[in-house]
Amino acid sequence: MPGGQAQNGALRLKTLHRYLTRQVLAALVMAVAVFTSVLLIGNVLKEILVRLINGEATPGGVIQAFVLLLPYVLVFALPMAMLTAVLLVFGRFSADQELTASRSSGVSLIMLITPVLGLSLLLCGISGLVNLEVAPRCRAAYKQLLVRMGARMALAAIPEGRPVRDFPGYVLIVGRVEGRNLREVYLSKWDSEHDRATSMAFASRGTVERTNAQIVVHLEDIVGLDREGPKWRTASAQTFERTLDLSRLDKSLGKPELSDMTFRQLVDELRVSEQFPRLPAGTPPDQKDSWRQMGADVVTPILVQMHRQVAVSFACFGFALVGIPLGIRAHRRETNAGIAMALGLALIYYSLVILSQSLEASFSPAPCLVVWLPNFIFQAAGALMLWRANRGL
Repeated sequence: MPGGQAQNGALRLKTLHRYLTRQVLAALVMAVAVFTSVLLIGNVLKEILVRLINGEATPGGVIQAFVLLLPYVLVFALPMAMLTAVLLVFGRFSADQELTASRSSGVSLIMLITPVLGLSLLLCGISGLVNLEVAPRCRAAYKQLLVRMGARMALAAIPEGRPVRDFPGYVLIVGRVEGRNLREVYLSKWDSEHDRATSMAFASRGTVERTNAQIVVHLEDIVGLDREGPKWRTASAQTFERTLDLSRLDKSLGKPELSDMTFRQLVDELRVSEQFPRLPAGTPPDQKDSWRQMGADVVTPILVQMHRQVAVSFACFGFALVGIPLGIRAHRRETNAGIAMALGLALIYYSLVILSQSLEASFSPAPCLVVWLPNFIFQAAGALMLWRANRGL
């Protein structure tokens, strides 16, 4: 008899798992369709409608814009859909007294929701694939589509704070561009065969002059380094002038911004940006500080963006942890109530994301950890509420 009871209990649990999984999947598909449609229409109307009215966009271009934006909006639609699905399903499950019946038969809440949590982790993997690789490529292609439609994008002659590696034999990084004036300029001569810098120059200020085929960079108050075998030798000069070939600069400026780079592209960007060697002993302290700060200013935004891409991919799991106990506590069957709660929680989460972005600069010890703050808060709160719900508190 005990063996038969255990077998019946396992069969009952498996039936509940299949039932809940089907319910969550059905609600998830519906919610993904709704949120994706709303986000797609909002983005396309905002950026494409004016061009369509002005005759800059064709119907084919609008369709292409929809396709390219689809992976980008899925990054936001999947977590919101997961949250909506668990709120609706577990709200009805609790309101219909099915949860009470399950508990009376010896099935705990934790045992009951195992497949739902597994589904949320699967969605995290899908979100990660989309967010780290597919969405950035599609977003960059979407922006190029806007350019082809005739949109005038405000591109500076030289991008700020980002390595420009398409000058043959050189890497250029400029902290700020103020018209023709440059601030915090880093210029290195690059050995492409050995993939390393052979000489470097850092200047607090400089100017740039552009012609049809060339760009002339003039630097002042320079601290430089020259490679001599495995070591570096300090060099300095009052002025420095270099004429760079402009033939490939337009392609460089067409590269995506950090926010539109894939994870692999960010890794490559980080590898090149970390080529800041240590200054030799005897270098004045102020020059050492400037050099160190310049390296940090270039590397930190890349690291933050890499962490942000990974962190956002785990939103589905945090939303599932929070949504299940809230749905049970809400004890509501109405779809409108579930959607309203989902929108409110999503607003809180993405407000925390915006807050974490504003705290990155002030959180100097480890700015990369700040982007994980919304996940930590939601997952900790969800785990606590789930523990209380499992104990019937």
